[in-house]
Amino acid sequence: MATMIQDPPQAVAALRQASRLAVRELGLLSPTVASSDCSPTECHTLIEIGRTGHLTAGELSQRLALDKSTVSRVVARLADRGLVAVGEDRGDQRLKPLVLTPKGQLHLARIDQESNAQVAAALALLGPEQRRTVVEGLSLYAKALSRSRRQQELTIRPIEPADSPAMARIIRSVMGEFEAVGEGYSINDPEVDDMAGAYSGERAAYFVISNGLRVVGGGGVGPLDGANPDTCELRKMYLLPEVRGLGMGRRLLERCLQAAKDLGYLRCYLETLGHMSQAQALYEANGFVAIDERMGNTGHFACNRYYVKQLVAGGGWLVASG
Repeated sequence: MATMIQDPPQAVAALRQASRLAVRELGLLSPTVASSDCSPTECHTLIEIGRTGHLTAGELSQRLALDKSTVSRVVARLADRGLVAVGEDRGDQRLKPLVLTPKGQLHLARIDQESNAQVAAALALLGPEQRRTVVEGLSLYAKALSRSRRQQELTIRPIEPADSPAMARIIRSVMGEFEAVGEGYSINDPEVDDMAGAYSGERAAYFVISNGLRVVGGGGVGPLDGANPDTCELRKMYLLPEVRGLGMGRRLLERCLQAAKDLGYLRCYLETLGHMSQAQALYEANGFVAIDERMGNTGHFACNRYYVKQLVAGGGWLVASG
């Protein structure tokens, strides 16, 4: 039985070595792939267009994780060789779909045939359980690499006045997604339309997640109304669906809790909804403990789940109303 590698540095070294060997054995270090005269990047471009039938240059850029100028050069080379052409307009002159020509389709079929044969020959040397392990493990690794890359494209920073309109749209969008739009929900708080102004006080902080100039989420802390001044509230932490599952919720929560400590709070309280199971799992994984009754006076009487986390050792749990 193979020895399980648990030490992170050993795992990194082993996986990098395995990746290098796989790249070499697949011939991806060669100028062209298999018997085709296409470079690895050109082959990936043909494969992605062939899978969907048509893609714009922008969509290709996202799928291949390459900048648009690089993709444009690759497409131009393929077009010069008659493998790719511009398809029919989708109704927007800016969105010109790229399609494979009949020659490009034949080229892709040959690449697929040879690549499938290479992989099938390797899998034939493994038993059923080993094949399952390879497929599942490689799939997990590829997804993790994608998540890591996308996470690195995102930054967490303090909110600025110019971010307030975007943050208001996000709050309303996400709360609408979870049907939290009636009375007793924080969507009705006046601060929603001016998050930067609402969290500019000495004992409050709010952070946004941004992808370049675009805000895609946010969360913050502030005093818990009607409670001991040593207790803060985690407030309006919402992420757009496109950035969920990337670990950004955990990173944002950690940033908020560190800010709470820096502001002198001893504990952090939050309210949420019973059907927001992923949010609850995040809170519990980061040390929040469920309690039976609400603390303070948030005014959000529609919330039905309450959590608290001790931020400082010896901070205690009791919160006096004030």
